Formats: sequence, C-alpha cells, structure tokens
Amino acid sequence: MNLPNKLTVLRIILVPFMVAAMLIDFPFHYLVAGLIFGAASITDYFDGKIARERNLITNFGKFADPIADKILVISALVCFLAKGLCDPIIILIVLFREFVVTSVRLSAASQGKVVAANIWGKAKTVSQIIAIIGVFVLQILLGIFEQYLLINFDYYNLAYIFYIAGEVMMWISVLFAVISGVKYVLDNKDTISEM
Repeated sequence: MNLPNKLTVLRIILVPFMVAAMLIDFPFHYLVAGLIFGAASITDYFDGKIARERNLITNFGKFADPIADKILVISALVCFLAKGLCDPIIILIVLFREFVVTSVRLSAASQGKVVAANIWGKAKTVSQIIAIIGVFVLQILLGIFEQYLLINFDYYNLAYIFYIAGEVMMWISVLFAVISGVKYVLDNKDTISEM
C-alpha cells in the first residue's frame, strides 16, 4: 500500500477517536475532537497531493478517498446532531447526495469504469470541512466563555447566535453538496442509463 493510500486509511482510523471525543463530555472535548478532525482533514489534502505529484494514483485511492471523506464528514455531522448542533435536514440531504453518488460510482465500477472526484466534489468536501471546523471553533469559544467569563455572560443568547452561525455554514456546504451531486448525475447519465 502506497503512502497516499495509507493516509486515506489513517483518516478512517481517526474517526472513532473524533467521535469519542465529541460524545464524551470532558473539559475541552470539542477542542480535542476538532484537532482530531483537523488532522484527519489534513490527510485528505496530502493523500491527493502526494498521489498526483508522485504519480501514485490508484483505483483503490480513487474509490477509498471519497469513502473516507464521507465517513469523516457524516460521523462529525451525526455527532453534531446528537449534541443539538445540527439540523437533521442537513444530514438527510447530505446522506441522500452521498447515496446517489455512491450508487453512480458502484454502477460505473460494475461496468469496469472508475468515477474519480471532480472539482465540484472537492468543493463540496472543502466546504463541509470548513463548516465543521467552524462549528468546532464556535463550540470551543462558547466553552471558554462559559468557563472563564462568568460576569455579565449571557450563555443562552451567545449559544443561540453561535448555533445560527454554525447552521449558516452548514447550509452553505449543503448547497455545494447538492450542486456536486447534480453534476455527478449529469456527467454520468450514460452509466446510469445502463443500470
């Protein structure tokens, strides 16, 4: 297994640690979960960069890299849902898009074709990573304010403002998800028609 593929596998391995840090309440657990998520996200950047620069692109990488991205992002979103930080409609739209795109990829694979990620898929992933990191940052700040700024601190109003800010970031990433999903379907309609 080459280095880019090892980084892809590492991204998947980091997911349970991120989930545990998100769901187990301990001081600054959002910081720990955010750092793990950030480290996993960085592997996404480097696995693609190294694969292209060293000509190490493999069919495994083309298939596993987007799967690793989906596992990472959906795990974070489900944890946000469990913590009341994400609208369930966001997750449903993201899951629907992922099932459609994965179905197209599997159909292509059964026909001997590999559907690589396109620019819209990459934009979707980057927007999701930015939105998720944004929510982590807001929760970290909220925790710091709650812990250290007890005088004249309106926790509930600030928590609501941060929730709305997180939702806006998430909905922007959903827009990219929908656009990229439609683009995948349109670009692969020949593959779909052979299903």
